[in-house]
Amino acid sequence: MRIALGADHRGTSVIRQIGDMLQREGHQVELLGDQSGQAVDYPEPAFAVGRAIAEKRADMGVLVCGTGVGMSIAANKIKGVRAAVAHDELTAQLSRSHNDANVLCLSADLLGQRLIEKIVTTWLGTEFSGGRHARRVHKIQAIEQGKDPSAVQE
Repeated sequence: MRIALGADHRGTSVIRQIGDMLQREGHQVELLGDQSGQAVDYPEPAFAVGRAIAEKRADMGVLVCGTGVGMSIAANKIKGVRAAVAHDELTAQLSRSHNDANVLCLSADLLGQRLIEKIVTTWLGTEFSGGRHARRVHKIQAIEQGKDPSAVQE
């Protein structure tokens, strides 16, 4: 799987460790944005990873900042991105199975590395359930197009 990774300065070491883990598992990993450890505004890596998803240069994305919230807000501004903050394995699983999230946002400050790795593994290993959840994702796509989601029936 092609996975785009990005982080602000608070998530630099975490995203590198995630990248190493994913490469060991055989994934194609691309680390986007400034990873020097110098101050980085979170919208910049969120944009870079979100664009990689939207342009189909990556299948999935992972973003890390202090809480994961800022990255999620910024990434979700990009059409085609469904970014979700996960703080445990259950929210990671549900973000994939129910919401078809294609970008995982994580907290560098609130989660330990072992839990982060479990969350990433769970998230990548969970398939979208489809069914009634597909209709809801279609409603999200309608919103992206400026349409009323209540008109979506399929």
